[in-house]
Amino acid sequence: MKRAIAFTAAMASLLAPFAAASPLVTRAAADSNPYAGYEMYVSPYYKAEIDLAIADLNARGETALAAKAAAVAQVPTFIWIASRSAVPSISTYLKDAYEIQKRTGKKQVVSFVVYNLPDRDCSAKASDGELKLSDSGESRYEAFIKDVAANIARYPQVQVVIQLETDAIGNLVTNLAVPKCGNAAPAHKRLLALGVALLQAPNVAIYLDGAHAGWLGWPDNLGPTADILAEILTNAKAINPNAKVRGVATNVSNYNGLGNQPQMGRDELVYHKNLAPLLEAKAFPAHFIVDQGRSGNQDAPRDGGDWCNFSLAGFGPRPTTATPDPLVDAIVWVKPGGESDGTSDTTAVRYDQACGSATSAKPAPEAGNWFQAYFEQLINQANPPF
Repeated sequence: MKRAIAFTAAMASLLAPFAAASPLVTRAAADSNPYAGYEMYVSPYYKAEIDLAIADLNARGETALAAKAAAVAQVPTFIWIASRSAVPSISTYLKDAYEIQKRTGKKQVVSFVVYNLPDRDCSAKASDGELKLSDSGESRYEAFIKDVAANIARYPQVQVVIQLETDAIGNLVTNLAVPKCGNAAPAHKRLLALGVALLQAPNVAIYLDGAHAGWLGWPDNLGPTADILAEILTNAKAINPNAKVRGVATNVSNYNGLGNQPQMGRDELVYHKNLAPLLEAKAFPAHFIVDQGRSGNQDAPRDGGDWCNFSLAGFGPRPTTATPDPLVDAIVWVKPGGESDGTSDTTAVRYDQACGSATSAKPAPEAGNWFQAYFEQLINQANPPF
């Protein structure tokens, strides 16, 4: 069952209209590392989920594990805006970040995943969304993006990073033979360009999704990946001549290493180095952020189908701008560890067979819902440990 997170009255009050004056973020976020010189914002939503997990652990006498969970709660993660109803929370988080800035003097960067393309997750079922191309999906997505932009515009004092539409580029490169993906591809290209064009602001840096090394890092996929990313940026500039992106986000919700994995298709830094010159040749910025939230176990063998609640995963390197290569702006945690990738219930509408595989933790709840046993596993197998 989905765990309802009850925010305090103080948190709810963050929706109150902003009135106080404060210096704006005037740098063009796309032109430099948006994380450099900023403190990554800790998601109150993820912390609230973990607080419930801690209560469960303490009730079972697992006090040592509860203490480690409390440390996880302090790790900054991305906040997923995966439905129209989630959009108003953007200004809630930005107001909170602004108050932290005023109180501590530490500039905050708030990181969001914007994830609501119509017919999203077209090659799988686990994260099927609310918008459908057959039901005014394009116009509804445009309204959604405009609403996201309006919420961000309320707090120009706060730096924002947007990872735009997880898995969209991977599906455009490799899954056009899947009827749902092939049918959606022209609209997805249009809407990704529109999203880039409409989300422009001095305090906003956008990273398009680049899937991961095991999906797009193979020689035959690198060129088409660069082509599609460049095409989307070109089309965004046709809508808004000032449109920019900072670069590409990779390994979102996946398990690959970063400069520490000899297995082919399992190292994101190798992927970045191979993709970068192809991007640069097309005037697309070759900067990367990489999700390492569940990349702690690089000893366990995996294949391309091991994406759903991988049973040998552990929490990985903590978010930082101290990266192994200048191509990488930051190591981040995009996927909040403990939220399920998809249900293992074979009778569920959104059941994907990958979530019932031998390497998937079970029984698993619906995508996005809390998976307590999996959260505990991630802590126990964390590297570095908590």
